[in-house]
Amino acid sequence: MPSLTLLRQQSKLADPREQLKILAAQDQVPTFDAQLESHQLPLLQAQTLETLQVNLGRLCNMTCEHCHVDAGPDRREIMQIENVEHCLRALAHPGFQTLDLTGGAPEMNPHFRLMVRRGREMGKKIIDRCNLTILLAPGYRDLPEFLAEHEVEIVASLPCYLEENTDAQRGDGAFQKSIQALKRLNEVGYGAPESPLKLTLVYNPVGHSLPPDQGQLESAYREQLRSRFGIEFTNLITITNMPISRYLSDLVAQKRLEEYMSRLVQAFNPETVPGVMCRSLISVDWEGYLYDCDFNQMLALPVSQPRQRHIRDFDYGSLQERPIVTQRHCFGCTAGAGSSCGGALNPG
Repeated sequence: MPSLTLLRQQSKLADPREQLKILAAQDQVPTFDAQLESHQLPLLQAQTLETLQVNLGRLCNMTCEHCHVDAGPDRREIMQIENVEHCLRALAHPGFQTLDLTGGAPEMNPHFRLMVRRGREMGKKIIDRCNLTILLAPGYRDLPEFLAEHEVEIVASLPCYLEENTDAQRGDGAFQKSIQALKRLNEVGYGAPESPLKLTLVYNPVGHSLPPDQGQLESAYREQLRSRFGIEFTNLITITNMPISRYLSDLVAQKRLEEYMSRLVQAFNPETVPGVMCRSLISVDWEGYLYDCDFNQMLALPVSQPRQRHIRDFDYGSLQERPIVTQRHCFGCTAGAGSSCGGALNPG
């Protein structure tokens, strides 16, 4: 896996403006809005707001090749308490059902546990997007018990059930640490049959292909992890690698961006469009600014309402039917079976 220094040196593509220039220059690819129109589909518009997804910062104990957040141990962007409180005030709206905490490693934000406690007091479902290895780090080893106590759903990245493939994407030793962390989660009740403690595993393709069939892959993961390690989990979801940030840098460096974008467009599936996550979610960055999704956040594409672009100004009514801001990366969510923070949109 490339070092953090190499990832930083690969290009200036950490700058969202440069990423947008490259995506806009893909003239062989139609715009996403044009693709919708060609299929006689309406332009994307939010339907409601059910999920408040909060990026608590870019600090992380890992540096993964596929990371669209460009997170790592050297990052210092962390959501401060003022914006945490603004998020919690917004979350109190009865329309919100879920608080989805992400990062970086969201657990490394000092206010992570406060958000979990307050969210549960409101009766909301809490999701922790966990990289697993953080559960073994000093200062975080009591997290499995804390998460179980508050019935937090864990959505955990495990790119493959094979050590070589996982380490290639997430760094040497990542697979064995992930296995240790999964065993710890099983010990406190996560993933067991009939358990209310949900443990969802996440698959990202290691190469430049689309994810395989989600159901078949889940069966393979379950057989491999159970037979080799005695590990149980609730379900598995597949997420397409988005052509932004580090993955975009990799595509450009390998001169495979045009090929990948063409693959996404050719696999466009109109049946996935009604379920794309931006129609029921609002994304908040570590500074409190609002986006239609986590991917738009990384490209600095704010929500369309100029007066509703920060969480302190949050107004549920004006945002729940907003037009969605699109770019060519949106093809990643509608290719094949589709892709969202909840996995495949049309698994078949």
